[in-house]
Amino acid sequence: MAVAMDFFYDVSDFFSFLEYVTSWLLYTGRMQKQDFQEVVWAFYHDYGRSMPWRVNHSPYAVVLSEFMLQQTQVPRVIQKFDLFMSSWKNWAELAAASQVDVITAWKGLGYNRRALWLHDLARLVQDEHAGMLPQDRTVLESFRGIGPNTAGAIMTYAFNEPVIFIETNIRRVFIHHFMGDAVDIHDKELMPLIEDCLDTEHPREWYWALMDYGTFLATHMENPNRRSKHHTIQSKFEGSKRQLRGKVLEALIRESQTGAELYTAIPSFHQAEIKGVLQELVREGFLKVADQHYVIGGL
Repeated sequence: MAVAMDFFYDVSDFFSFLEYVTSWLLYTGRMQKQDFQEVVWAFYHDYGRSMPWRVNHSPYAVVLSEFMLQQTQVPRVIQKFDLFMSSWKNWAELAAASQVDVITAWKGLGYNRRALWLHDLARLVQDEHAGMLPQDRTVLESFRGIGPNTAGAIMTYAFNEPVIFIETNIRRVFIHHFMGDAVDIHDKELMPLIEDCLDTEHPREWYWALMDYGTFLATHMENPNRRSKHHTIQSKFEGSKRQLRGKVLEALIRESQTGAELYTAIPSFHQAEIKGVLQELVREGFLKVADQHYVIGGL
């Protein structure tokens, strides 16, 4: 089943071909590695996305994008990525920035602890690694905010290393093509497939292709990831702790405040909830307490 790289004229052509591939899979009982690679590369050849961190895939740009892309949609990330790159062009500049400025710039991306971790990482890279991000997966995983899969993505995108990792779009692709009707699929079942199908000569572009193809599948069929053991549904934002954390930080960006002042400034949440979040933010290093006032900056 060879795939002509100039076969597709629009997405509907590819989707028709995808239906053919699915039928072939049902007929043969399995997807062959070469066929699978051809499908992924063919899609990427015609519909691969252009993103600023793919044009500039320096370690700094890649890490910045990976922190931002965790649980945040690409269009919103592109805007913030450009803002960060224009404000702080490298590790040294980001390390020298104030925590208030970094959190302010991050506003709108959510999960603000990522901004704290990113700022912390910039200081560590600058102070302990001579301004050079370590090209070592184990060392990367020692930094706050970088787990095994984020470390794998950084190794691949920043250093073009053929390492194995999984994330939601990659998971979607492999479940769709290789797992049939199976349910409750653990990632450990997919990792050998990801390793076997990896294009070791072009790992960076291969993972870009998987990511884009996975995004396509998400909008053209019932989400295969619902059959994953790791599938979760994000809780609603309104009234959540995530919303309260954002409100607290937004209030403190303007000026330091006491607990009582914050209770008044955020009337939509109970005092006990606000107090609990303040204690949590202090423990995490977002806030410090000075003269009974909460202040951003605890590193």
